[in-house]
Amino acid sequence: MLDPDRGLSLTIARVVQRLQGSSLHSQLERQARVSLHKPEIKLESLKEDIKDFLKTSGWEKKLQNAVYSELNVFPMPCHPAAPPEHIKEPLAYMRKAQGSWEKRILKSLNSMCTELNIPLAQKRPVNEQKELLNKWNEMGTDEPDLSLFRPVYAPKDFLEVLMNLRNPNYENGEQPSFKNHLGLIQVPLKVKDIPELKEDFSELGLNIGQLGIDDSAQVPPEFFENEHVHVGQKVLAEQDSAAAQQYVRQGCPTALRADLWALILNISNQPEDVLYYEQLKSNVIQHDLLVDSLIYKDVKLTASNDDYYFVFEDYLYQVLLCFSRDTSVLEHFTYSSATPPKSYIRGKLGMEEYAVFYPPNGVIPFHGFSMYVAPLCFLYHEPSKLYQIFREMYVRFFFRLHSISSHPSGIVSLCLLFETLLQTHLPQLFYHLREIGAQPLRISFKWMVRAFSGYLATDQLLLLWDRILGYNSLEILA
Repeated sequence: MLDPDRGLSLTIARVVQRLQGSSLHSQLERQARVSLHKPEIKLESLKEDIKDFLKTSGWEKKLQNAVYSELNVFPMPCHPAAPPEHIKEPLAYMRKAQGSWEKRILKSLNSMCTELNIPLAQKRPVNEQKELLNKWNEMGTDEPDLSLFRPVYAPKDFLEVLMNLRNPNYENGEQPSFKNHLGLIQVPLKVKDIPELKEDFSELGLNIGQLGIDDSAQVPPEFFENEHVHVGQKVLAEQDSAAAQQYVRQGCPTALRADLWALILNISNQPEDVLYYEQLKSNVIQHDLLVDSLIYKDVKLTASNDDYYFVFEDYLYQVLLCFSRDTSVLEHFTYSSATPPKSYIRGKLGMEEYAVFYPPNGVIPFHGFSMYVAPLCFLYHEPSKLYQIFREMYVRFFFRLHSISSHPSGIVSLCLLFETLLQTHLPQLFYHLREIGAQPLRISFKWMVRAFSGYLATDQLLLLWDRILGYNSLEILA
C-alpha cells in the first residue's frame, strides 16, 4: 500500500498535470493578467491580491469544481512499483476474460464486414455529405435498409461470459457445496452486506426525506418539497460541485435537475465546447463508418419503439454518431479494464504504424446502447450540451456496465451483490426461482446493464440516476 502522504502528493501531481492542459488553465491565466490592471492590486502584495481577486470573481470555485471532478473520475494512484495494467484491472483472470471477450466482439464485427462486403470506414461522396447535412435534424425520417445488420452482441451474450468466469486460484468443484454461491456468478469478489450499504447510503434512510416519495405521501407536500427546492436553489447559486453531489442524494426537483447534473459533472458548455461538437459533426458528415449502421439499427430496435423516447430519435442519432468519432473518450481506457479495438489501414494488416483505433472513440455499441442517452434528452435540448453530459456520464459510469472488472461499480460486482442480497434476504424466492429454472439474475441482468433505462418510467429513472451521481457509484442498481 502507498503511505498516505506519498499517495496525496502523487494525487496532487496528477491533478495539476491534468489541469495544465485544460482550457480552465488558460482562462485562469488570462483572468490573472486582466487583474493586473485593476487599481486594488498592489505590487508589494501581488500574489495575495491576485488570489483574492480570483476568489471574489468566482474563478476559485471553478478551479475547485475541476479538481473535485478529477478526483471523482480518476482512480487513486497505485504504488509506483505496480505494473501499468494494474491500474486498469488488478486481477489477472479478469484482464484475461476481458481480453478474450474483446476478441469475440471484434470477430463478430469483422465477420459482418466480410459478409456484407462493407468497409469499416469510407469517405462519403460529396452529394451524400450535402444530403446528410441538410437532414441532420431529421435523420429519423431516413429509412436505410438495415435488415442485414445485426447487433454485435446483446446483454444475454455478455451474461453467458460472466457466468463462466472462474478464479483459477480458487478451488471450485462442480458439485455444489456450502462454499459455492448458488447464483450464476461464481467469482469470489468482496461485495457489501446490508450494514455496510446502510452506512454508505445513509441518506436513503427511512428517517430522511426523499424526493419522489415524500412529496407524494399523505403529508402536505409543501413541508418537504418547498424546503428541498429552496436548498437546491441555494446550492446552484453557490456553484459548488461537491455540495450539488451531496444534495442530489435525496433526489432532484425536476426544474433544477438539468443544472444540478451539469454542475456535478462540471459541464459548462463554453464556446470551445460547442466548437468541438461542431467538429465531431463535420467528421460524421465526411466519413461513413460501419458502426453508424449499428447505431441506426440499435435506435430503431430500442428507443424508436419506446413510448417515452421515440420522439428523441433525431437527438439520439446526432449524439451517438458524434460520440463514435470522439477520440477524447479514449482517455477513459487508462482506468477501464477494457482496451480500445484496433484496425489496420487497408493492405497494411499487422503493421503497427498503420494501426488505428476503431471506432475512433474505442467503444463498439451493443444492443440497447442508445438507451444510455435517451433519458438525458428529457433534460437537455441543446445538442452540444446533451452530448457533453452523455459523454461525461459514459466515462464516469456507463462503461463499467459492459466491461469485465473487479471494480465495486463494475457489472460483475453488481451481479454478485444482487444475488447475495436476494439470497440473504429473500432465500425462499431465490430458491423457488432457481428450482423452476428462472435464475433471478437472468431476469434482472438486462435491467442493470441499461441502468434501468427503458424499464422504469422516466421520472423514476431520473430519480434513480440522481442517486448514481450523488453517490458516484452504480451499486444502487443492485
